[in-house]
Amino acid sequence: MSGIDFGDIFSPVSKLVSIILLLYVVVSFDFEVEQMDVKTSFLHGDVEEEIYMKKQKGFVVKGNKERICKLTKSLYGFRQSPMMWYLKFDTCIQ
Repeated sequence: MSGIDFGDIFSPVSKLVSIILLLYVVVSFDFEVEQMDVKTSFLHGDVEEEIYMKKQKGFVVKGNKERICKLTKSLYGFRQSPMMWYLKFDTCIQ
């Protein structure tokens, strides 16, 4: 079902000038640069709306077959996941 921001896509991109400036500071002060890839980054974003989903096949608890899941964290595949993760990351960094 379409919502208000259903068609929007969020993709933060850094400018080349920002990267050059950052590397200049690193070289000037003899800092070390490390790269890190967080495979589960989207799973840390907090969901602002109420989102419910059906349980996946094989995830049935005896006696609770008809229940659904209310999500409190974002998942891969949500269009809002990059924005939710970015807001969480931005809050932590600031």
